[in-house]
Amino acid sequence: MKESPALRHRKVAPQAGEVDQEPCLDASDVSNEPYLRIYGITKQFGRSVALRDVSLEAARGEFLCVLGPSGCGKTTLLRIIAGLEKQDAGSVFFGDDDFSHVAVSRRNVGIVFQSYALFPNLTAGQNIAYGLKSHLKTRKAMQDRVDGLLRLVGLSGFAHKFPAQLSGGQQQRVALARAMALSPHLLLLDEPLSALDAQVRLMLRSEVRQLQRKLNVTTLMVTHDQEEALTMADRILVMDRGEIVQSGSPMEIYEKPATPFVASFVGSMNFMGNAVKETERVYRLGEVRLHVANGEHVAEGGHATVAIRPEDIVVDRLSGSRNALTTWVKSLEFRGPIYRATLHLHLGTREKCVVHADIPTEKIRRFGISENSQLDVELPADRILIYAA
Repeated sequence: MKESPALRHRKVAPQAGEVDQEPCLDASDVSNEPYLRIYGITKQFGRSVALRDVSLEAARGEFLCVLGPSGCGKTTLLRIIAGLEKQDAGSVFFGDDDFSHVAVSRRNVGIVFQSYALFPNLTAGQNIAYGLKSHLKTRKAMQDRVDGLLRLVGLSGFAHKFPAQLSGGQQQRVALARAMALSPHLLLLDEPLSALDAQVRLMLRSEVRQLQRKLNVTTLMVTHDQEEALTMADRILVMDRGEIVQSGSPMEIYEKPATPFVASFVGSMNFMGNAVKETERVYRLGEVRLHVANGEHVAEGGHATVAIRPEDIVVDRLSGSRNALTTWVKSLEFRGPIYRATLHLHLGTREKCVVHADIPTEKIRRFGISENSQLDVELPADRILIYAA
């Protein structure tokens, strides 16, 4: 990403200002202009490259998710934005101001960690008030602020509880309230829900998203949980080996993954390799010919990988469909509303191709689908993805 020519390169550190008395930001403060700008961030630890020329932008009020496997560099990126880690190269801008070398205490960011990081000897109210002492002049103003934040995160009446007396979900709410205490311009979330039980995690996803929308605070969350990113983010950045490999809305990332890595990391994907392009819209896989809607980026005669998601495989009593194929059901795995079926597809040669299909439980019953039975399926042309070999 190239630097915006309109960007003013001012190395200015903000002065400590008054803290807003109300936790909500005025909607008029929200702009389509990027608030967070990162250019060419590189970071090495010894010989290991954690980040390689990473650039991104986040608009005011945007919820941005950085998604990737462990070790891809996402937490290092967050720590550099926060000022907890120093980059080897590159710049970090908040608005038009260069914060690349500004101390974390002067960046006006709120940070929520996976481990909550609450002071065990302080109550919930005291944890939230910890950073307010030097910013609010009176005890009443500080108490009003703490009470308002506790109401905001649904913990009214919990001010005198110690962390050990709170559940994991309640502790994380306190951590969120503490992060928002100084009305930060940027909220950084480091896998904030991963230490929680599944049911609590589902509930807090929605609560954190609603809180972020209410406050209109620019938010960057790092996670390895694809479902978390898909359900919470306005935009997702997928990272692999220290680089951003795709950026887009949750729908774009899921429907049009740019690489096989993104396709396999976000959701489930069937890959069928060694396909050969015969014509503009036809690929041959063994002796099977598949019609596709999009495959122009491969030259005729070129090799490619055909991919399709399990839920996109159509299971029905088909006859004459363009991409109708006969498969054999090797196993059925019950998953409540669906069965995950493992299908063997014969390619007309000795080679077999294994694919998985997600079949609604109702269809399993209606069609009497069982293991070791024959099953006709269709691979819809507009749901097939093509990746050049």
